Amino acid sequence: MDNSILPYKHIQTAHCENGVATGLLRHHGLDFMTEPLMFGLGSGIFYIHIPFLMVNGGPAISYRSMPGWIFSRASKLLGVKVNRKKFSSEKEAYDYLNKQIQLGNPVGCQVGVYNLPYFPPEYRFHFNAHNLVVYGKQNGNYLVSDPVMETVTTLTEEDMRKVRFAKGPLAPNGHVYYPEDVKPVSKEHLQKALYKAIQRSAFEMIHIPGPIAGVDGIKYTARQIRKWRDKLGVRKAGLYLGQIVRMQEEIGTGGGGFRFLYAAFLEQASNYVNDDRLLKVSDDFTKAGDLWRASAVQMGRIYKGRLDDQKYYLECADMLDEISEIEKNAFKKMREIKPR
Repeated sequence: MDNSILPYKHIQTAHCENGVATGLLRHHGLDFMTEPLMFGLGSGIFYIHIPFLMVNGGPAISYRSMPGWIFSRASKLLGVKVNRKKFSSEKEAYDYLNKQIQLGNPVGCQVGVYNLPYFPPEYRFHFNAHNLVVYGKQNGNYLVSDPVMETVTTLTEEDMRKVRFAKGPLAPNGHVYYPEDVKPVSKEHLQKALYKAIQRSAFEMIHIPGPIAGVDGIKYTARQIRKWRDKLGVRKAGLYLGQIVRMQEEIGTGGGGFRFLYAAFLEQASNYVNDDRLLKVSDDFTKAGDLWRASAVQMGRIYKGRLDDQKYYLECADMLDEISEIEKNAFKKMREIKPR
């Protein structure tokens, strides 16, 4: 077992969970799968601002659905079973991973990024929802395909233990997952799955209850930004904006990147269902992505102390309000798109 190399093809993607899920399904014969299709089929696009949860000293904001949901949702729509397992025992987790390697089964692993030695130091912080593929073992080291890296890499047994049992929020607890019994997907099946996924994303972003999630959640963040300078002071308000930028641009693909990715999904989906209405909505998400990126630049300037007047906070908030309206209108259009 120790010198086995399994035939796994590494792919580089913008976001780790999309990349792992795409790579594993392609490995099992679903060659049509792409990162945008995985993200869209998994209804990955989302927004939530959790005011009672702080991450690294700033507000908890997410631009995507919960970790693990993308792969689970997409697989369910495609009729694929995903086997998942977590462990209380490090020894049991070690043995289980080695057994899967011995069986020739590449597996996805949830890990913490803080102890990943191949990550640049500036990207190593306490975030436990990173994903990678372990596809073999050689000379005592695990062979790793991390989709956010250009090439494959390796981890020692000790490094693997540290990242699989990182402590803190979203602790992975040795979480491994892989698809089972993957059957071919017909064009008709894929078409139905695409429409269902589109409807689910639209429903969740428009109709989810409460003021902190979906398109309403974006406006909620805008309202908070308008208050922060006077309520928290310049320094702390700037730190909060810096945290939004980190959550948006550094953790996964972030707000702007996820909107561009969803635009690409709608474009690819339109080719499968031959529905040009999706292309028009795709343009809306590209516009939203541009504004997300512009807002991050503005917030970054405030965080660095280059801008400190209240008017700049108001400009950030106005951009988020505009984004909310663009996305709301786009999702409303999607609600009207049904199979012809």
